[in-house]
Amino acid sequence: MRLPATVATERLTLDLILPDEAARMVAATPDGRDPRWHPDYPRQDDRDAASMVKGSDAGAGWGPRHVTRTFDGLVFGSIGFFGPPAPADDGVDEAEIGYGLVADARGRGVATEAVRALLAQADALGVRVRASVLPDNAASIRVLAKCGFTELRGANEDGELVMARPLRSPG
Repeated sequence: MRLPATVATERLTLDLILPDEAARMVAATPDGRDPRWHPDYPRQDDRDAASMVKGSDAGAGWGPRHVTRTFDGLVFGSIGFFGPPAPADDGVDEAEIGYGLVADARGRGVATEAVRALLAQADALGVRVRASVLPDNAASIRVLAKCGFTELRGANEDGELVMARPLRSPG
């Protein structure tokens, strides 16, 4: 089950974070900054996501990605799955998604657009998607609701709400 290395939307390009980029993101040194990156990118959450990139395969496309504005190539966030799908308790393949943007990119529908793009890819492969979100993160809860996450499974060990989106048929 592979996802494409690049997923494009009307306004965004979601490219897998490559191992060399991940190393620069994790190191967070000024000389490792890419000129295409927003001044506030990578955030700590982006660095944490980048630390999951191992080797050149990046989990067959199920790893973290840059969120890039198509019109100017500026990278201002990250999105991706926390690894390839695995069977859930009910036997359905499931993967967890995470995302985040620099502060001045929020509130413009970008997160919703990016999440929907990756959900379409998961749907095509018959993979159900879940997400974990802090209960006080109203903006992220709204994004998940707009994207069809309706099942509340309770809280995880970190106190985050675990939400799932019902499996959609491909197409």
